[in-house]
Amino acid sequence: MVIEDARINQDMTGETPNRRSVLVGLVGRGIQLSRTPVMHETEGFGQNLNYLYQLLDVAEMADNPGIESIVTAAELCGFAGLNVTYPYKVEVIDCLNGLSDAASAVGAVNTVVFRDGGRFGHNTDLWGFSENFRRNMGDVRRSAVLLLGAGGAGAAVAHALADCHVEKLMIADTDASKAAALAEALNHRYGSGRAFAVDDTGQAASAADGIVNATPVGMANLPGLPLPEAFIRPEMWVADIVYFPLETELLRVARLRGCRTLSGAGMAVFQAVRAFELFTGLTPDVARMEAAFAAFEEAAPQ
Repeated sequence: MVIEDARINQDMTGETPNRRSVLVGLVGRGIQLSRTPVMHETEGFGQNLNYLYQLLDVAEMADNPGIESIVTAAELCGFAGLNVTYPYKVEVIDCLNGLSDAASAVGAVNTVVFRDGGRFGHNTDLWGFSENFRRNMGDVRRSAVLLLGAGGAGAAVAHALADCHVEKLMIADTDASKAAALAEALNHRYGSGRAFAVDDTGQAASAADGIVNATPVGMANLPGLPLPEAFIRPEMWVADIVYFPLETELLRVARLRGCRTLSGAGMAVFQAVRAFELFTGLTPDVARMEAAFAAFEEAAPQ
């Protein structure tokens, strides 16, 4: 693994030496299509920063380094922090000195900040989903919600839904033990009876006001529906955290059935908004970051 700090420093400071320089990155596997760099760099430019966002894609690294090696190298090269995605959101915790309340509750980290000689983990996915939901679905019924997926992203969404006052959260996962463990954690944090693991998604869907997909099903490289089409009722609302494509098969079917829908774009933007704030200490312009995301989407090949 090579992180070229000399080249980075030249790029960041060569033309505008009076600007504050901020170097950050995203570590994960298969991340070349991420929209996160363009959102961060656009906002950095708007804030008059020399802001560089690097992709640290282990799929592109010949030596296949571990997450500890990547975090250490980034820290030594002067990174302000890292965003973290699949498959390292849980594994990275062992590399850190402390966790935010959100990261501790979820048990996963998607943002690492290097500060005062320490490494601190945050989970901005939780706030990202919550903020998107509050802004766009704040008036929907939430007596009962079916959550599909209990992995790292699913855990963040589950806590976000609890924060958004979902009264009864039904959790389904292909690994029943993950669903049960997540339900137990939610009940411990928010009160007994708030969450349940379910194995009959049809029965759960029939009682749900809304469905949230927190599985990778629906992504461009994993097309399809995360549950049978027949389970989707017109009076439901349906949300997806997948944003590539922006309209997943689940959202397309739900829209055609008359459901109110919420794409993963907002969560992607708001998790980046909070991460930018953690990296820089500055308040981001949400509209500007939303515009950067939308411009990337418009330019992306279909």
